[in-house]
Amino acid sequence: MTKYTVIGAGAMGLRYGVLIQERTGNPVDFIDTWEPSVNTIKEQKGTWVSRDHKDKHMVPINISFPEDYTGDPDVWIIFVKQMQLAEVLKRCAPLFKEHQYAFSAMNGMGHIDKISEYFPDDHIVGGTAMIATVLNGPGDVDFMGAPRTGVMHLCNKTEKTDAMTQQMFDDFKEAGLGPILTENFMGTLMSKVVFNAVVNTLCTMFEITMGQFIEYPGAKDMAEQLMNESFDACERAGIHLVETRQEEVESVDYVSRVANPYHYPSMYQDFSKGRNTEVDYINGYIAKIGREHDYICRTHEFLVHEVHMAEMMRKYKQAK
Repeated sequence: MTKYTVIGAGAMGLRYGVLIQERTGNPVDFIDTWEPSVNTIKEQKGTWVSRDHKDKHMVPINISFPEDYTGDPDVWIIFVKQMQLAEVLKRCAPLFKEHQYAFSAMNGMGHIDKISEYFPDDHIVGGTAMIATVLNGPGDVDFMGAPRTGVMHLCNKTEKTDAMTQQMFDDFKEAGLGPILTENFMGTLMSKVVFNAVVNTLCTMFEITMGQFIEYPGAKDMAEQLMNESFDACERAGIHLVETRQEEVESVDYVSRVANPYHYPSMYQDFSKGRNTEVDYINGYIAKIGREHDYICRTHEFLVHEVHMAEMMRKYKQAK
């Protein structure tokens, strides 16, 4: 029996926690710092769960603020927005113990450095999640796509699969999260960053679904241009992605055209609700790697400016 506690009761945190709780029988708790989320879930005594906007039902879950939590999990599952992570980890720090592991498959990059301030390398497992989920509101989550069709990767930061990393893999598999173990830490994490740097950012810029994006005849050319910059930057930094350039482009096509054509990516969900996006941790992170290794990712840098400009321009739309 492995005890999990999820930090962040947003879309992905709820999906991982609920599926592990329901399908594996392992105990799961939740921690959040967003008052509407904690208060709503406490009042409801659980969270609403739907799949593709259907079969809405209540799932009982335990949730607390960090300061009220008394549990001692074996594994922390961390799904927090990159901009908020440092403060959330600081509030949770008194709960962290030497035997515990931390797993995170957050979008973008930057979170591993912050998590490494609290956990040793061999107790950190990073991952990616090609799993579409929408948070309709506090305590109301929608799992997108058919059951057991999502795919994720996970890798111990040491690139050695120890007993707990294997146990996480087994539990995630039983939960239907589609895990794949790798032994290439940065290459695994960056494979999702370069994917998101195409789909998340462009769908947000034009406020469209993934299916609408891939309908454009030039979508493949756009994906290839961004992927080439991403791979060039990573190669100069000595990061070897777990997929090839062509595989990444094909993944953009498949996920957008077949797997999740009606899905608005998470960056758009933040943008449409007036929140800041994670573009600095996605396209901006790729551009940063490039600059650090004498390679300028001009398209990625341009897109970062475009997204920030769009964020600023929302005030004029609201004023109308």
